[in-house]
Amino acid sequence: MSLTKDQVQHIATLARLQVADAELVELVDKLSKIVDFVDQLQAVPTDNVTPMAHPLHMVQRLRPDEVTERNDRDHYQQNALELRDGHYLVPKVIE
Repeated sequence: MSLTKDQVQHIATLARLQVADAELVELVDKLSKIVDFVDQLQAVPTDNVTPMAHPLHMVQRLRPDEVTERNDRDHYQQNALELRDGHYLVPKVIE
């Protein structure tokens, strides 16, 4: 399926692109080749192909879900000017 100049100009308008007339001929050719390739891919029979999430047959190694750091919030908040319920209180900057 070949695209026409009008179709490519319409696509460029929708994409908010300015395409010069000199570039339009080359763009029509390149986009037509892309559309032809997509049509070629659509013609490939994929009825017996199993969908896969990843091309490699591997299992992801996961680390155990364990706490590795201690909670030092009280130590860090010793220097805070104002606290309430473990949260820093700061001056209001937006009215």
